[in-house]
Amino acid sequence: MAHVDLNSDLGESFGQYKIGEDEEMMKIISSANVACGFHGGDPLVMHETLSQAKANGVGVGAHPGFNDLWGFGRRRIVGDSPADIEKSLVYQIGAIQGMATSLDMRVTHYKIHGALSNMACEDADLAMAAARAVKSVDQDLIFLVLPGSELERAGERLGLNVAREVFADRAYEDDGMLVSRKKDGAMIEDAAEAGRRMVRFIEDGAMQSINGKRIPVQIDSICVHGDSPTAVAMAKSVRSALIEAGIEIRPMHETMFPF
Repeated sequence: MAHVDLNSDLGESFGQYKIGEDEEMMKIISSANVACGFHGGDPLVMHETLSQAKANGVGVGAHPGFNDLWGFGRRRIVGDSPADIEKSLVYQIGAIQGMATSLDMRVTHYKIHGALSNMACEDADLAMAAARAVKSVDQDLIFLVLPGSELERAGERLGLNVAREVFADRAYEDDGMLVSRKKDGAMIEDAAEAGRRMVRFIEDGAMQSINGKRIPVQIDSICVHGDSPTAVAMAKSVRSALIEAGIEIRPMHETMFPF
């Protein structure tokens, strides 16, 4: 039976600000990418998010990004050297690992957030900084990346456990990179279409670009963004479509690199 992981970026609330419907998403997904306090999240939110994941049997990963609460980590910040960014990523991985240990849990994967991820997908030096950060802390963590990106190449170069993800709610350019959120058609807003689209991608072993180009790719995980107002409906639709197509949903750490 074919299988795939279904992940979402969660734990992005902080202080008095609530972002996303984490409790509902935890009932649908198989892996959660938990914010580490820089673009979203705080110690209390991180603890609660990990606790919910544990209660629902959901795998957890570090989801570090730029130190940019104001912009939710989606602003391109330039000027910081790859070496400095690497240190900030190490810091964030350590934060979630410490919290997980306090709950007798283990962090099993690592995924860069937002603008930092987009930049590292195209910039080999940033990608290597991201890969070195996780290798230096825990080289066994699964490195979740956009296929065809510099992040994928960096992870492979350093011998990391690389997993490839596609986005249920995002469109792709002909080169396999994400369509900028500033462009029309960047977001897939129809939940039913998103579900059908993910089934097509997996059955065909390829993504389809916004212009209709077929891009062969290995798909290990599917992401539904947790901060969208339609996130729960989108995740439910994708999950239902996969199950109806006979595709099993399982945490990536159970099927790829068992811990």
